[in-house]
Amino acid sequence: MAEDLGFVSAMAFGLTALLLGILSPIATHIGLVDHPGGRKHHAKPTPLIGGIAIITAFFLAALASGLPLSPFRAFFGGALILVIVGVMDDLRELLPRSRFLAQLGAGLLMTVGAGVVLGDLGYLFGPDRLMELGLLAIPFTLFATTGLMNAINMSDGVDGLSASLVLIALVSLVLIAITGGQGSQASLLVPLIAALLAFLLFNLRPRGPALVFMGDAGSLFLGFALCWFLIRFSQGPNRLMAPVTALWLIALPLIDTLVIMGRRIAKGQSPFRADRQHCHHILLAAGFSPKQALGIMLLLALTIAGIGLTGHFQGIPEHLMFWGFLALLGGYAGMITRAWQVKRFLGRALVHQTAKAVS
Repeated sequence: MAEDLGFVSAMAFGLTALLLGILSPIATHIGLVDHPGGRKHHAKPTPLIGGIAIITAFFLAALASGLPLSPFRAFFGGALILVIVGVMDDLRELLPRSRFLAQLGAGLLMTVGAGVVLGDLGYLFGPDRLMELGLLAIPFTLFATTGLMNAINMSDGVDGLSASLVLIALVSLVLIAITGGQGSQASLLVPLIAALLAFLLFNLRPRGPALVFMGDAGSLFLGFALCWFLIRFSQGPNRLMAPVTALWLIALPLIDTLVIMGRRIAKGQSPFRADRQHCHHILLAAGFSPKQALGIMLLLALTIAGIGLTGHFQGIPEHLMFWGFLALLGGYAGMITRAWQVKRFLGRALVHQTAKAVS
């Protein structure tokens, strides 16, 4: 089994790299590129094919794995919807309503078609109080799914950020499955991780600009995949983890999006309105380079996910982990509210660090 999984993962990695090389000139020819200008930091048009390559390689690797894929028909169907709409959005920017309908369609395939539903939220308010959703289960699952897809999409503002955040969550899920004696449940996650690593070789280069970008097709698919597996792992009588653990594994993009969209709504603006208030924007405005901002964000994400994993493995009560998450959310909201002060503080810290390094 391990040898087969290794072969399939190597296949996913190799196919992703091969497809990125083949599709790049085609994307440039048809205009499937992200042009510089405005809020963007890259200097030349960059192909938006990362998501297409990842999904195609992952699908082919899954077919070659020999795993029973019938339970995942709705998963691949939802992924296909998101890819088509994502590519259309990358070619010709669609209205937010069109993207939302695609997300809703994928979510309906997941919930109604495959029965992957948040039936309960665990013991958020005490060890004897299971928070069951009842009739709200499917609507709440759809809300959570579209929310996470948008959160991953909105975090795609620095090279390697969205893919790396998803990578942290996926590796955490594999670790939970293996230590829980259910490694087979993570069999599809390992080739997806391999495909993401291949993409990062082209997107997050030590020197020079990114050769490819993820595109909306990729970020929407990754958000959908995360939702699917987070729900499967956290629901049912044989769940591998508590639902609150899922919050910690995806905390950074989730909290960032919740706070930013909440502020926009409070100001009477569209929650999908673009601005420069995300965490990575604050770091860039403070003077950090894109790679420094990425490093800080990933360190934060790893720390937060580590807290969630610690709570899981140490058996910390779910309601305590939930209150801890709310405290994290409140602290982050306070930081964003005082974004200009945070920028000034970080800017001073960066100047001090630079001066110390020079001396």
